[in-house]
Amino acid sequence: MKSAVENVNPTRVKLTVEVPYEELKPRVDEAYKTIAQQIQVPGFRKGKVPTRMIDQRVGRGYVIETAVNEGLNDFYQKAMVESELTPLSRPEVDITELPSIEKEGEGQLVFTFEVDIRPKVELPDYKGIEVSVEAKEVADEDIEKALDDLRGRFGTLKDVEAPAAADSFVTLDLTASVGDEEVDAAQGLSYQVGSGNMLEGMDEAVTGLSAGEDATFETTLAGGEHAGKTATVKVVVSAVKSRELPEANDDFAQLASEYDTIAELRESLTKDAAEGKVVEQGVEARELVLDKLVEMIEVPVPASVIEEQIEQHFNAPDAEADHDTEEHRAEVRENTERAFKNEIILDAVADAEEVGVEQSELIDYIVQTAGQYGMEPNQFAQMLDGAGQVPMLMGEVRRRKALAKVLEFATVTDSNGAAVDLTSFVKPAEEDEAAAVEETTEAK
Repeated sequence: MKSAVENVNPTRVKLTVEVPYEELKPRVDEAYKTIAQQIQVPGFRKGKVPTRMIDQRVGRGYVIETAVNEGLNDFYQKAMVESELTPLSRPEVDITELPSIEKEGEGQLVFTFEVDIRPKVELPDYKGIEVSVEAKEVADEDIEKALDDLRGRFGTLKDVEAPAAADSFVTLDLTASVGDEEVDAAQGLSYQVGSGNMLEGMDEAVTGLSAGEDATFETTLAGGEHAGKTATVKVVVSAVKSRELPEANDDFAQLASEYDTIAELRESLTKDAAEGKVVEQGVEARELVLDKLVEMIEVPVPASVIEEQIEQHFNAPDAEADHDTEEHRAEVRENTERAFKNEIILDAVADAEEVGVEQSELIDYIVQTAGQYGMEPNQFAQMLDGAGQVPMLMGEVRRRKALAKVLEFATVTDSNGAAVDLTSFVKPAEEDEAAAVEETTEAK
């Protein structure tokens, strides 16, 4: 088999494939066997019909056509592999020549196809990219907030004879109506004023209310069959409570942690806060490094592939018709093109750095992702496997590791000009393993 590649544009090629009859013949023989099972000829058992009788009954042209149809995809796949191309879309195929139907062994199969392909990019020197992130310092306020949050987990709620204010806890009943129709109702709900995790306008409505008082306000519903509609909500407060926090002393440290003293607990919270600042800087630096990569590397984008993804976005079963606006399409297009560029660039980096994915890394990623969807990891993994999405997930993990590798090579400073050490952010697993080895060595 011979194939010749013609570049239509940087992301689309046209291949001409020539398959000699000798290579097509096994398909022709198989086609005769298949057809022999499908037709009945008096005097011959099913499946034992001679080829000359098949030619008389259905025509050799039909046999050749069947052989070509059965083998075309394999010939196409072989041509793509030999040309070292990765398709991004279904090929548009045109058969230009078929073997002779008059004489056995003469002629050949010739077909052409056009297909969108993954573009190949030239990687510049990405080691030593310079980025600057916001300076992050652990302040006393950070420690006090962390301590108060911990105390809050052990706090107790007590009724108070006072109007609801910021951070108060209220017990309430509510009814929501759209026009004259009641669309929702709930009793005995607990809500912390200022948390903003219920209905827009709720905080303003309940602030200042005492037990037994009510208020009415309007809000836009965010979910359900009435999402986007304006509803009138009546809220009745049945109780106002405040949370009493336990005193921050040694007894509390022993109750809420593994430490014996409040000083040790504060030291641990300080360390956690510092690690949190490093994570914040790491996330910021990672995005900045990726931005720099995209600026440095020209990635041609296949228009047809992007258009297909945009249409899938707006034609999805859960897509909202009123969101299909020119502005929204432009936003989706920009995000889709950026995601495509990110994928191409990071795959190229992963190839250059010979990045692989361990099973444990894939499992960790599945566990994290499952939590985002509110699913059990095993259930999520089974769903991915059933949908054939595991390779896609492995690609995502590989790209994340490739970006971490670029970040490892980067020079990161903060807004004060100080160097930022992101080793614990880039290679946390390796650090943990090194620490474990060191502890084992010391023990010996």
